[in-house]
Amino acid sequence: MQSKPYLVGISGGSASGKTHFLNALKERFNKEELCIVSQDNYYKLAHQHSRDQNGHINFDLPDCINLDDFAADIEALHKGEAIQRHEYRFQHEDQKGPLLLFKPAPIIVCEGLFIFYHSKLFNQFDLKLFINADEDIALQRRLKRDVAERNISEEFVLYQWKNHVMPSYQQYLLPFMAKADLIINNNTHFENSLRIISAYLEQIVLRNRGLVSHHL
Repeated sequence: MQSKPYLVGISGGSASGKTHFLNALKERFNKEELCIVSQDNYYKLAHQHSRDQNGHINFDLPDCINLDDFAADIEALHKGEAIQRHEYRFQHEDQKGPLLLFKPAPIIVCEGLFIFYHSKLFNQFDLKLFINADEDIALQRRLKRDVAERNISEEFVLYQWKNHVMPSYQQYLLPFMAKADLIINNNTHFENSLRIISAYLEQIVLRNRGLVSHHL
């Protein structure tokens, strides 16, 4: 690579559509052009998490994530170093998943709930994107995902939403929406935003290879 990787941070509330957007973005680039690193693989072990007044683990707090480790790994990738991290397994929080290898690429995308809240991460990003969805739409998406994919009861999903998800969103995410470079509204679709961002990142890849002017 002829220049340092371009760092993109993507945050947004729970079930706003971050994963869907990332998968769509990934389809437009190959592994030599784009590297995606998720905050999800930096969750602490279950016994290290805080519990609420009813004894339930609150996964929607910054303290649940090894954000310092995440920031250090992103810094290493930015310097051109490969990193390794065990995959985090939801519902099996104390079992290590397979070891994942992340290699530097012209575009490095970091995604997660709290990546803007952590100043060492926030200050590294060249481009900050915030994916937003109306609360009622996001809740329906979360219900569909957690009940079907994670075998969580609808009652407990609603409990988490009211007691964990929304209080955390108000305190740790919403204040950073105004600090993002672009806000992607994802109530119905994000195709226009995806097209614009992809075109811009394609130019970054070409610039990295010395194929276009540095004046973007």
